[in-house]
Amino acid sequence: MQVDFNEFLSASAKGMKPSPIRALLSVVNQPGVISFAGGFPNPATFPIEDLKNIMMEVLEEEGTKALQYGGTDGNAQLREELAKRYVRDGLDIDKDNIIITTASQQAIDLTAKVLLDPGDIVICGLPSYLGALQAFGTYQAKLVGAEKDEELEAVVRAMCLAGKKPKFIYAIPDFQNPTGLTMTIEQREYMVRIARKYDILILEDSPYKEIRFEGEHMPYIYSMAPERTILLGTFSKTFAPGFRLGWIVAPKEFIGKINIAKQSADLCSPTFDQMVAARYMKKGLFEKNLVGTVEMYRGKRDLMLKALEEYMPAGVTWTKPDGGLFLLVKLPEWCDAKELFDIAIKKNVAFVIGEAFFCDGSGKNTFRVNYSFMDDEGIVEGVKRLASAIEEFIFMKK
Repeated sequence: MQVDFNEFLSASAKGMKPSPIRALLSVVNQPGVISFAGGFPNPATFPIEDLKNIMMEVLEEEGTKALQYGGTDGNAQLREELAKRYVRDGLDIDKDNIIITTASQQAIDLTAKVLLDPGDIVICGLPSYLGALQAFGTYQAKLVGAEKDEELEAVVRAMCLAGKKPKFIYAIPDFQNPTGLTMTIEQREYMVRIARKYDILILEDSPYKEIRFEGEHMPYIYSMAPERTILLGTFSKTFAPGFRLGWIVAPKEFIGKINIAKQSADLCSPTFDQMVAARYMKKGLFEKNLVGTVEMYRGKRDLMLKALEEYMPAGVTWTKPDGGLFLLVKLPEWCDAKELFDIAIKKNVAFVIGEAFFCDGSGKNTFRVNYSFMDDEGIVEGVKRLASAIEEFIFMKK
């Protein structure tokens, strides 16, 4: 007799939704498809030769330790190296303010696990990172969007007046996913004022901050409000996504709770990967490789913007990021990017439908484009195909 496992699922499992991005992979990875869909770093940035040497050093000098279980909080040397970089950027922390996670997605999930009860309110941007929205939803949080930064207080006040004070504000201040836009210093200060005024936390997700092409580096929100900010970081966009290394920076008492939650999740993040990453940083190779990565992505961003300017039909607009990996394209209001996707994939070009990033179901006329992964020829050809798909879609609807 076949057992229906759906009858046994928890309420949270029944509410889980698959990632639209992951669902696309079987389609966009087909031969001939130019994909702007994934958030993949460019493989040319991976420091393979340096890592070969460091891996051999680790195996020869500390092999038995590197292949053993590690502490749940993470490798001490790696946390020290990370702390040094943050201190340089104005944070008053040490290694005990940091716990290593299995990439930043686990950092988001553990933070949600520790903070959220069913029905808790999370304030997030419209749009915002899909993976975070999924994690918050898994713990049955209610997601409330703020379309513009200046609307934040009105949204928070309305929740508080309704007796539903938000638990935290989720923000990606630098080169946000999916728009690529960055918060100004005034917007960061405003967010901190609101968080303090209404006594709520800030979850600062910072995977792209170091990938800046131009303009001044903005301070971490954590440096402005360390008493109520949880900062997330990762190596996935700047070093090696396959290592699956991320981290949480927070007040020590909160790190202690995350440590307990992580013990039941995976015991520890990969010991070998952490030891390799620690040596890589200590040798100064991370900073050296980052320079080349930023330069490459700047060129790809410029090429993408130039191609959009040259080939996109009238009525289509897009964000112009100063860093990061993405930009958001906006179609005329009446357009539906889901319908456009079907046409685009027939022309062998793919993107991520923007609606997935909007917790309120809006953004139907938007889609996200990644420019870091594709080669230069593919960027230009892909934009041409996108433009052709949009023109065909608009013609069909007229």
